[in-house]
Amino acid sequence: MAARADEGERVAGTGWKARTVVGAGVELHCRDWAGDPAGRPVLLLHGLAGHAGEWDALAGALAPAHRVVAVDQRGHGRSTRRPGSVDRAAYVADALAVADRLGLERPLLVGQSLGGHTALLAAAAHPDRFGALALVEAAAGRSPGLPEQVGGMLRGWPLPFPDRAAAVGFFGGGPVGEAWADGLEQRPDGWWPRFDTEVMVESLAPLAARDHWADWAALTCPTLLVLGRRGIIPAAETDRMLALRPEVRAVSLPGAGHDVHLEHPAELSRLLAELLHDLDAGAL
Repeated sequence: MAARADEGERVAGTGWKARTVVGAGVELHCRDWAGDPAGRPVLLLHGLAGHAGEWDALAGALAPAHRVVAVDQRGHGRSTRRPGSVDRAAYVADALAVADRLGLERPLLVGQSLGGHTALLAAAAHPDRFGALALVEAAAGRSPGLPEQVGGMLRGWPLPFPDRAAAVGFFGGGPVGEAWADGLEQRPDGWWPRFDTEVMVESLAPLAARDHWADWAALTCPTLLVLGRRGIIPAAETDRMLALRPEVRAVSLPGAGHDVHLEHPAELSRLLAELLHDLDAGAL
């Protein structure tokens, strides 16, 4: 079935319109921030166990000059919870479907963590579809043991949370805790994730099975790499990425961990705005 998208409707009190893209066996829910049609669009992909709302602060900063679309990826948020496939190709196909059906012409593709890995593969396989790439705490190397590690962490959540405040506190409080709590749904017995842990673990299996250095080396589009000084990407892996592609812009933010986009949204939006400006000015 060919992908299609609804017209969506404005969500009261927000700057975005709720849109749904129906693709290959999945519904993908998106937040579509209207912006200057002359500006290059931006497509945002969250990380594992995340949701589109994580990007609200950043999207709001970019939206006056750019149309910005954030996606609940398959298995996450309000998108199809138990899709038929969660392999890397399925995630890539979703990114293409959203860009095509929402009319995003050669957007800047931004991804954090697992979303960054998807963005890397999408830009490598379809160099004519994306104008530039920004990876936030994402890399190309193999991650053995990651599914088991993350699965254990997710199974350790004290579910259900009795109330939203308890969830915010468990996730560390502040903007990070608020964003993670926003990814939960309220049920009669408490607050639960909008994902199934086994689907998350299965989504990580391909990252443990092989690396994607060839895909990284094959990238031709302008690329920004943003890392947290306290993030999870090994220094040796970053060094190899930059050795293979020395033209890449790389920034390491002091005081930031893996959730750079939640801890430092203003700094990240500034870096993305600079990339967009230079891209459209022909400086890249």
